[in-house]
Amino acid sequence: MLLNNNSFGSFRLPKAKNMDAPKTSDVVLVAGNSHPELANLIANRLGVKTGGCAVYHKQNRETMVQIGDSIRGKDIYIIQTGTKDVNNNIMELLIMAYACKTSSAKSVVGVIPYLPYSKQCKMRKRGCIVTKLLAQMMCKSGLTHLITMDLHQKEIQGFFDCPVDNLRASPFLLQYIQECIPDYRNSVIVARNPGSAKKATSYAERLRLGIAVIHGEQKESESDEIDGRYSPPTLPRSRTMDAGVGVPIHIAKEKPPINVVGDVGGRIAIMVDDMIDDVQSFVAAAEVLKERGAYKIYVMATHGLLSSDAPRLIEDSPIDEVVVTNTVPHELQKMQCHKIKTVDISILLSEAIRRIHNKESMSYLFKNVTLED
Repeated sequence: MLLNNNSFGSFRLPKAKNMDAPKTSDVVLVAGNSHPELANLIANRLGVKTGGCAVYHKQNRETMVQIGDSIRGKDIYIIQTGTKDVNNNIMELLIMAYACKTSSAKSVVGVIPYLPYSKQCKMRKRGCIVTKLLAQMMCKSGLTHLITMDLHQKEIQGFFDCPVDNLRASPFLLQYIQECIPDYRNSVIVARNPGSAKKATSYAERLRLGIAVIHGEQKESESDEIDGRYSPPTLPRSRTMDAGVGVPIHIAKEKPPINVVGDVGGRIAIMVDDMIDDVQSFVAAAEVLKERGAYKIYVMATHGLLSSDAPRLIEDSPIDEVVVTNTVPHELQKMQCHKIKTVDISILLSEAIRRIHNKESMSYLFKNVTLED
């Protein structure tokens, strides 16, 4: 089920005079191998064809990029997203951007609906902030602008040395709730953990609904210990310090049993998040919501990565529907699980490309967007 939206809720894109026939004399769409279906949807909406660029792998798995037509002095838009083959996706993007840069392109804009490695944006133990490394690599390769959607943390924009437009998919999901969920007025927006409470509050305020928060054991393991090197404190060697006095240690966390803060009895529970990758935490939250009396459970997210055996877990869970956008390809997962629904967001990306190319303001696409969105 692919919902082809030309408008979404109260957030309607204006019919631009040149939307059907944009200035295509110096704009080129180039697509990698990550999501050709989305690239074709964007190209069809803009009324252009994807450029003659071949991206393939040699027998030794090296990535090769060949640009067939001259791109000198043209604006290049590279459409590439993050999938399960994430490292190849990144190398394809970097090589395509560098190939465009060395071919004297006027500008190289990366259209990356889902930015890979965006969850590794904090220091953990003796690791590193991988998102910053990726951002620096993208800028060095030749990208002059970035269009993405619903970054895991909005502060990731600061890692880039080029402009970043972080678009929002929430208007599409809000429209889905209003048009496709019967009796949505009897719903409650649920935050899967306290960290997603801001996003849930944003949805609840726009739909004039109540909110509930799940608190307790079912917390993502990667965020349990988000900072610090966990080295033992050094022993005091100064003679001015008393024996036994050192740096105080954090008291270990002891999470309470899982609990739902808010009333979901006899209501439709709608969990919202920015991405669905490992669904075990969503399934556990759905089981608790079912025990508390929720008679229907929906999960809404922008990026449907659905890794591992996510389709099977969703199929066997109390979740009634999982609604995601097509920022990430998941056709195979939809064949394995009938509960997964897709919302098309290509119109938003194509409008962003059109506005950037025609040097129009992007502020309309961020109308009524707050810090919580």
